[in-house]
Amino acid sequence: MYKKLLLPIGVLATAAIISIVITAARPAPLKLESPDTALAVKTLVLNASSAQLHVESQGTVLPRTRTKLISEVSGAVLSVSSEFVVGGTFEKGDILLQLDPTDYEVALQRAEARLISMNAQYTFELARAAQAEKEWAMTGRPAEEAPLLALRKPYLAEARANVLQAEAEVKQAKLKLARTTIRAPYLGMVAAKTVDIGQYVTVAAPLGEIFAIDFAEIRLPLTEKDLARLDLISHLDDSALPDVSLNATVASMPASWTAKIVRSEGVVDQLNRAHYLVARVADPYGINQPQKPTTPNLLMGTFVGADIKGKTLDNIFAVPRHVLLENDRVPVVDSDKRLRLTPVEVSFSDRDYYYISSGLEEGVEIVVSAMGPAIEGMLLKPMGSAG
Repeated sequence: MYKKLLLPIGVLATAAIISIVITAARPAPLKLESPDTALAVKTLVLNASSAQLHVESQGTVLPRTRTKLISEVSGAVLSVSSEFVVGGTFEKGDILLQLDPTDYEVALQRAEARLISMNAQYTFELARAAQAEKEWAMTGRPAEEAPLLALRKPYLAEARANVLQAEAEVKQAKLKLARTTIRAPYLGMVAAKTVDIGQYVTVAAPLGEIFAIDFAEIRLPLTEKDLARLDLISHLDDSALPDVSLNATVASMPASWTAKIVRSEGVVDQLNRAHYLVARVADPYGINQPQKPTTPNLLMGTFVGADIKGKTLDNIFAVPRHVLLENDRVPVVDSDKRLRLTPVEVSFSDRDYYYISSGLEEGVEIVVSAMGPAIEGMLLKPMGSAG
């Protein structure tokens, strides 16, 4: 009976002893070094420098001077200049149109004839007035006591007035005759033509439209933020106003021109709350250039982009835009190779950089590579400069 009970107990005890022996005889596991938990990042060492700010805008090229030609006299169109076509260019003083001057030549002859007649009457009155003075002197009385009619002074004044009126009529006739010849008031180009040879025009009839090509102007809208980047207040003369680089696509090729800000329109647009600066380009069609221009003509009506030079910031740090974190913080590598999220003050920004005025020191090393969640104090492993 006891033997049957002791047998299973002996088997269990034997198994336990064997298990203990096997466990004690097993070799110890190998100890491996813990992996390096530092995050590999690319960094950039910053140095303070000067930064030239730029303001971007856009606008349409327009002529500085645009004129609608209106006839000041009536008559048939006798001749039209070969340059008086849409797109034609002309010099100042060139004859664009010639109206029939016959009626005005006749009117001038009549006015001149009347002037001759009035001068003759005035001469006659001068002679009669002189004779009247002699006759009064024969009376022995002083000239101051002579009646006006006795000395014929009113008749002399009337004759002089008739001469002045006749001279004015001659002047007016000459002016109307000159207006039968339509001359260009400036160097320009024809934008529209509404008359041709043989057509009869009346006073105030439209003849066409022209514009000057000595200068072109572009109205550039700017926001309050844009104006803050420009140093317009300190510009006391035109030579100090900022330069502008214009760009557009001409015949599927990029082109650029140099312009200059010449004035501010001095008002705020009520619709878009924008301020407008006016940029000017000299000789946009290359008329006055002795050689063939290297850049294409800047045609009126072209839509251009504009890059305006703004303020120059000194002792500033330029930080790539993707580096700045939420709440205006910059990831900085400290002396222990750990991450510090440093708050900074941003003065300005453009499409590529934030310009930091305070919060960073000379020679500071910042993280410029992506690193996931930025945790203050995390260990970093700089892998070399990204700049």
